[in-house]
Amino acid sequence: MVSQPFRLDAFGREHHRSEMTATAPPQAQKYMEIALAEASEAALRDEVPVGAVIVDSHTREVLATAGNRTEELKDATAHAEMLVLRAAANTYGGTRLVDCDLYVTLEPCAMCAAAISMARIRRLYFGASDPKSGGVENGPRFFTQPTCHHKPDVYGGIDELRSRRMLQEFFEARR
Repeated sequence: MVSQPFRLDAFGREHHRSEMTATAPPQAQKYMEIALAEASEAALRDEVPVGAVIVDSHTREVLATAGNRTEELKDATAHAEMLVLRAAANTYGGTRLVDCDLYVTLEPCAMCAAAISMARIRRLYFGASDPKSGGVENGPRFFTQPTCHHKPDVYGGIDELRSRRMLQEFFEARR
């Protein structure tokens, strides 16, 4: 299921579901499936199950995929988004991924939102919102800040239930 509870336009103005004119493209589900598979692999490694995919928006080629590796790498910055941005920059041949879209199973935190902005990602698609640590529609709402240099189009709620369920099951198993 593809839904859009929240979106920022190019000027950082927030649009709620009833105000939206754009819709997530049909291929969003296809790429979110890949991100969910990466999240599942992360859970098998005892990592918080978050997966990400970067796609060239013109060719629709998958440039990079990643799942969280913070525990494995003992690196607080090894979020799926950070890893996939690094890998895509190597594949793409530069730090600016202007013609690329990012699909991630969980709303990015403020750190990842800043990296997404710096990489000039064209569109951000995410699954579950994150009221506690999110940095896009929750918390600092990074893309609405005047210091944010680039604001991608944001589409939330892509396969939200599956993304949320995977996270809930992961944390319930550890209680």
